Amino acid sequence: MQRRPLALALALILAAGTAAAQAPDWKKIRIGVEGAYPPFSEVGTDGKLKGFDIDIAMALCAEMQAECSLVQQEWDGIIPALQSRKFDAIVASMAITEERLKVVSFTNKYYNTPSRLVGKAGTTLAPTPEGLKGKRIGVQRSTIQDRFVTATFTGSEIVRYAKADEVYLDLAAGRVDVVFSDTLAVDGGFLKKPQGKGFAFFGPAFDDPKFFGTGSGIAVRKADTALQQKFNAAIAAIRANGTYKKLNDKYFDFDVYGK
Repeated sequence: MQRRPLALALALILAAGTAAAQAPDWKKIRIGVEGAYPPFSEVGTDGKLKGFDIDIAMALCAEMQAECSLVQQEWDGIIPALQSRKFDAIVASMAITEERLKVVSFTNKYYNTPSRLVGKAGTTLAPTPEGLKGKRIGVQRSTIQDRFVTATFTGSEIVRYAKADEVYLDLAAGRVDVVFSDTLAVDGGFLKKPQGKGFAFFGPAFDDPKFFGTGSGIAVRKADTALQQKFNAAIAAIRANGTYKKLNDKYFDFDVYGK
């Protein structure tokens, strides 16, 4: 009878040791990225991924002294791919929202910018549900922008696309009347490019946390708290040592970290 507690204790010790042995040390991290969201993430002419998200990911990995690999994934399936362990973290300008927090954990934000409408320069359209009634609004599918226009512009036709550049192409071609996008994404990915000539922002900046969250963070599986903490420490470190500012200034002419 006395051997049972001893055997049970030994079994628990062995189980704990096995669990510890299986826990990842996060020296190797697979990072999910989109690759179709300039200037944050895109594929260059050399076939390599580049952009603010990509540089941030690599800077954080360097800070953590981790060997990281990038895994390109279309936006629609990026959270399911994280859950199925195709990669370990998402660095893809993903807004921290209450809805997403139900299924994944987030680090602290690494930037925060509002969203805006874009249409023909000098447009007389009013940036209101009444002003855009019957108009076609282009938006990237399954984004916070999609959620906002669907709830707000109920009298408009919402045209959804898999990739941001597809939204911009249809705006330039006149197949949608306006687009709604993250300010920096549409500015760098469309307005500052030749195809964006003749188009401009109109209306206010939209940043209601109910729809747009509290900034963009790095998503990890809920069980991976150690990885979340490592990323948080690395974000704080690159903010403090000047690395973040260098990357910010490489792409933008103001501080995108936000309030």
